[in-house]
Amino acid sequence: MNTYYFILASKKFLLEEEPIEEMLRERTNFYLNHNMEPDFWIMEDTSKIINKDKNIPKNFTNSLAIVSTNKTFIDWMKLRITHVYMGKIQDPNLNLESSIIY
Repeated sequence: MNTYYFILASKKFLLEEEPIEEMLRERTNFYLNHNMEPDFWIMEDTSKIINKDKNIPKNFTNSLAIVSTNKTFIDWMKLRITHVYMGKIQDPNLNLESSIIY
């Protein structure tokens, strides 16, 4: 079973108030420089995550998620962006490609 780690916050917070573009660009360059495949995704449709993690407050609407199979990366993102929800889900059939914006 695949385990996905994530941070979740409002789109406005992640896209306008936090420098995630710079952080994700640095991470992408790291992968390219080390000939590694990226293991993170930005999800605009967070309903799959919200439906699987029962601890997420139900008022999370208009949210964005950064999802990865790399727990260390998500821990690092949480340290850099403090006002986010962090969690994990296990799902063998989570189709990330259908809801990716990166």
